[in-house]
Amino acid sequence: QAQLVESGGGRVHPGGSLRLSCAGSGFSMKYYAMAWFRQAPGKEREGVACIVVSENSAQYTDSVRGRFTISSDSAKNIVWLQMDNVEPDDTGTYVCAADGFPMCTWDGTAYDYWGQGTPVTVSS
Repeated sequence: QAQLVESGGGRVHPGGSLRLSCAGSGFSMKYYAMAWFRQAPGKEREGVACIVVSENSAQYTDSVRGRFTISSDSAKNIVWLQMDNVEPDDTGTYVCAADGFPMCTWDGTAYDYWGQGTPVTVSS
């Protein structure tokens, strides 16, 4: 049974950094596109970053490009999201997702597996 477990969320000041982790089990990330989505209170879920693990190619939504970095280790079956220079609008629950068709998309319906999420609060 496939499972994704996120960790690393917490409270951080504006301008600070945070590193989120997503550990997968029951499947190999090597053949997947892995993405981070976030959902803020009162807002729709949005895709933040995505990586095609086999190609090590990444995509970012405009609001985080240059500040966030997604990376993966297929041998460890882990995906990370390095969040730098965070802003209050980055607040939300960050959820990891896996798509068995290895192409990045922000369409959440394309993803096969989802984690439970880890909360991030950016506040002074």
